[in-house]
Amino acid sequence: MSEHIDELVHQAHQTGNYEALIAEIPYARLIGIQVMRLGEEMIFHLPMDKDNIGNPILPALHGGVLAGFMELSAMLQLMVSMNSPSFPKIIDFSVDYLRAGLSRDTYARCQIWRQGRRVGNVAITAWQTRSEEPVATARAHFKLD
Repeated sequence: MSEHIDELVHQAHQTGNYEALIAEIPYARLIGIQVMRLGEEMIFHLPMDKDNIGNPILPALHGGVLAGFMELSAMLQLMVSMNSPSFPKIIDFSVDYLRAGLSRDTYARCQIWRQGRRVGNVAITAWQTRSEEPVATARAHFKLD
């Protein structure tokens, strides 16, 4: 299994196409995560989908979908940056919801603060209209194998 994941990470890093890697993560497939490359930077995209709505009155994204999107974005960023042969395991995840994530496309950018031999720390910012107006920020700690 780890050789298969290692090959998918390598291919994704080389080609900029992350579909095969995302296909290995059932929840990422369910909510529809996509990845765009801008040079060396990865931008994560959660297309608007009515199944991801938690508050139909606003309508707004479900907070768990937004948090899951951010956590998976951090995991994928860490995997690709370290050419990981396996999925990092989440240790801790803390999210700050700053404003309602309305029924529209959502984007995320990750910054790896520390990557050691055993633990990786990632900061995540999610936005919809403008990156300067985030809907949520988060911090994630992962156990690395």
